[in-house]
Amino acid sequence: QVQLVESGGGLVQAGGSLRVSCVASGSTFDIYTMGWFRQAPGKEREFVAQIGLSGETVYADLVKGRFTISRDNAKATVDLQMNSLKPEDTAVYYCAWSRYRYNRLTTNNAVSWGLGTQVTVSS
Repeated sequence: QVQLVESGGGLVQAGGSLRVSCVASGSTFDIYTMGWFRQAPGKEREFVAQIGLSGETVYADLVKGRFTISRDNAKATVDLQMNSLKPEDTAVYYCAWSRYRYNRLTTNNAVSWGLGTQVTVSS
């Protein structure tokens, strides 16, 4: 079983930067794709970015050019560097994983999530 723990959330001013991290433990050899989702109050959980075992990346249109996802396979970690943050980026950010290579992670094909870390961007 894989366990995910997010960290690094906080309060940041618009235009600023923040880096959230996720550490996987347990059966990490089962992981191919790791990614990030986010959920704002009253809204559905939405895809943000993903990265495969070989380093292939996919980004949601709203974060392209601003966010960068990376991973360290040896440490079983995945990070999301968020630059030029906007108030609409405010959400709880969740780490997720899947056993296979998917064109896009979804709430259906992601195996599980961590408990999330809060990111708040002030105007």
